[in-house]
Amino acid sequence: MPPDDLNAPLGQDRPARPPKRRLALPQVLAGILGLFGLLVVSWAALVNDPLGGEPVALVPTKTPTETASKTAGDGKEHSRYDGPAQVTPEAKAEATKATPPPGSKTITIIDGSSGKSQEVVIPGNSSSLAPKPPADTKMLETTRHGAIPKIAADGAHPSAVYAQPRELPADRKGAPRIAIVIAGVGISASGTAEAFTKLPAPVTFAVAPYGADLQKLAERARAEKHEVLLQVPMEPFDFPDNDPGPQTLLTSLTADQNLDRLHWLMSRFEGYVGIAGTMGARFTSSEAALGPVLRDAARRGLIYVDDGASPRSVAGQIARSSNLPFAKTDIVLDATPTPVEIDRALTRLEMAARENGSAVGLATAQPSTISRIAEWARKVESRGFVLVPISMVAVKAKSS
Repeated sequence: MPPDDLNAPLGQDRPARPPKRRLALPQVLAGILGLFGLLVVSWAALVNDPLGGEPVALVPTKTPTETASKTAGDGKEHSRYDGPAQVTPEAKAEATKATPPPGSKTITIIDGSSGKSQEVVIPGNSSSLAPKPPADTKMLETTRHGAIPKIAADGAHPSAVYAQPRELPADRKGAPRIAIVIAGVGISASGTAEAFTKLPAPVTFAVAPYGADLQKLAERARAEKHEVLLQVPMEPFDFPDNDPGPQTLLTSLTADQNLDRLHWLMSRFEGYVGIAGTMGARFTSSEAALGPVLRDAARRGLIYVDDGASPRSVAGQIARSSNLPFAKTDIVLDATPTPVEIDRALTRLEMAARENGSAVGLATAQPSTISRIAEWARKVESRGFVLVPISMVAVKAKSS
């Protein structure tokens, strides 16, 4: 009998459906990762990016003073430029320090006693940095390093032409004389500025050969009635642990080598009355080393100032035999750089001047030291002393 379609239950004769297959989660993840890898490979093959994979920093093209503003009319964004970005003095100084002038080199001077080091930029010999010759060139000799002082054909000595003698009243000519030498002028910007601002004209400035714009510095000092000395680095006993700097005169060098170094130092600027030895305890105790240097200074019409670094210095004996004007430091004023000790050293300097008729004090161009000396200088003459430049206490003995 054929099936009764009218009486058969609905849906009973449908074929059974196969069970649904579900994708496992690992398979899904693997597919996604594969697709991502395919995209990466395609990007690397199609895009020309030489910095691919490298860190990238996005820098805005607008300057700090260029701002965006909306106009009231069209609603569009416009750029407004307020001028170049302002550079602070601190940033400018830091940039100048980080980028030395072309042709220059940076050296490190190490103080063996304190362990402190100081970096100094020595300008190169480019024409823009070359010192200008003085108005009177008759006292200059040309060397491979540049112009250095000499006695003029008419007998003029640099120590006399560049001196800044002080006219003393009749009642003060016999008063005890005190000369103050400030060393290291031109190294510390703050100390140099303080020296020019606070110290009176009779104070002598010893200019270090490693600073910048030394000729301008010397010219300014002379314009303000300061006498100028050239500092000459000489070998200390603990060299090279204690290193005065490049072109230091050494006992291990020949006389010709030391004279060549001396002439390099002399060529750094012009207009000084003499040279001042610096840190040369070993060098100044050797007649063989120091003799040629001082005889050359005498031949050029200069004076020599001993910094008193060594009690065994033979500078006095050589100066007398060479007819060289000579002065020796009696007191180092800031050997202990505290206000109390500087004041005590100044008192000892007055005692030495009263006992010997004159005395020489040496100090470094540091703001704290200069402040104490400036305060003392305002009152010293009221106690019966006169403050004079170094040329007025330098002794010129006749040759034996």
